[in-house]
Amino acid sequence: MNTRSAIKAALGAMLSAAIVLALPIANTSADERGEVDPASVSDGLKAIFSYSSSNKANKERLNANTVTLISGTIGGTYVQFGADLASVLDDGDQMRVLPIVGRGSVQSIADILYLRGVDIGIIRADTLDYLERKGFTGSIKNQFAYITKLYNEEMHVIAPTSIRSLADLNGKRVAIDLPNGGTFVTAITIFERLGIKPIYSYTEQRIAYDKLKRGELDAVIAVQGSPSKAVSQVRGDNLHFVPIPYSAPLQADYLPAVLKAEDYPALIPPGGRVDTVAVPAILAAYNWPVKSERYHKVERFVQVFFNKLSRLQQPPFHPKWKETVLSAPLKGWTRFPAAQEWLDQHAVATSATREKFDSFLAMQSGASGNRTPRTPEENDALYQQFLKWQKATGQKP
Repeated sequence: MNTRSAIKAALGAMLSAAIVLALPIANTSADERGEVDPASVSDGLKAIFSYSSSNKANKERLNANTVTLISGTIGGTYVQFGADLASVLDDGDQMRVLPIVGRGSVQSIADILYLRGVDIGIIRADTLDYLERKGFTGSIKNQFAYITKLYNEEMHVIAPTSIRSLADLNGKRVAIDLPNGGTFVTAITIFERLGIKPIYSYTEQRIAYDKLKRGELDAVIAVQGSPSKAVSQVRGDNLHFVPIPYSAPLQADYLPAVLKAEDYPALIPPGGRVDTVAVPAILAAYNWPVKSERYHKVERFVQVFFNKLSRLQQPPFHPKWKETVLSAPLKGWTRFPAAQEWLDQHAVATSATREKFDSFLAMQSGASGNRTPRTPEENDALYQQFLKWQKATGQKP
């Protein structure tokens, strides 16, 4: 037998063996072969694979249990929070969170108001006030309700070391994000209240950092939760953070904050801290009528979210979740009724306990000579820690 005939015979034998091996598999079930029927994963997939006009009930139920969340721009903290909510809250077909990448806090307000499929969104606490104050909208704040304050977003002012204070930026080229974002609102508001008039450059932040290094800009503003991944990647021998003192014009709407060397080693010397201010990021919803279908959808989300917050405050989720205190008040805002009802039903301690706790904090501050009073948000965070300790140790209120 020549070489070609030998190869042909070998291939024929291999093909016959493959056919023989394949015959039993054709008669076995998917389970016996170790395969998973996609339709068994969820009723949603089952509805796809059995699509017909008769599955209207499936369609209605899936829509009723899906909440759409408008978040921030790619790479921002809002997007990470949206992904975390989807990861923890999704529970088969009983609750599904569908995050959508947004275009910033200003755009998110419009999306909550006008996009039919958007139920909730993450926005900054100062954005609505700015839009109303500037006359860009009428009085629209009563169309929103906040579910909870999420965390504080710190203002980062990155500039050459020759810029020592915010006042040095008067008349200088300062990059802020596009006008549909929250950084635009916060930066302009703070500069206006301090009487500083920079020349604004509306530039996307990744491009702005490159221009700053080349000397085409005098500063870049980023209002993001610290530590900000994007800001931590900024490098430059002559770059640093410009401090923002917590002066009287800022105290009505902003909170004192610090940026730490361990979070930004390339911009702050070891052990150093830089004063700045922060603005609350909140989870907001349209103020739906209480008995409406959309209200019940958000109500279901609130119940699942509040019950699972403790899971979100553990790794591997974003560390800023640890700042979330469900009961924290938000000045000038009305809480979504279902959220307030949950808080009322799950109150852990009486008002007398809180009064005693506040008295203890006041006494402690006086004894230590602390001249910098804690903010209400910081007191709320301490109170929540106290309640957790109380529960863990079995102490009675």
